[in-house]
Amino acid sequence: MFRRRSDPEPATQPAAPVERVTSVLGADTAWHGRLTGSGGVRIEGAFEGEIVLQGLLVIGDKGRVTCENVRAHTVVVAGNLKGNITAQKVEIRSTGRVWGDVTTMAFATEEGSFLRGKITMDEQIPSEEEA
Repeated sequence: MFRRRSDPEPATQPAAPVERVTSVLGADTAWHGRLTGSGGVRIEGAFEGEIVLQGLLVIGDKGRVTCENVRAHTVVVAGNLKGNITAQKVEIRSTGRVWGDVTTMAFATEEGSFLRGKITMDEQIPSEEEA
């Protein structure tokens, strides 16, 4: 009556990267320099420099980022970004403003968002080592 089911083992697939924020640049913080790493970063303050992440980048409502090139796995813009974006996924929220070109595999916007630049959709985004 109560037997263990002998279901076949599910196929093992590589785990998708966990897209979550692990570090926050606070609203009253201004930072100049280079931001690199493999975790998720949320910017609520001001950042100027270079961003290269192997994870998630979130620019919050009050966030202001100025970078020639932003490179991350996923970029979500709810604040202001002046610079080009290269990412596998890009989302511009209704409060988001982007001045720059976007190169991505997946792109989404909400009504009210702003983009001044061009969007290039590619089938694959090369990693930082390949670029």
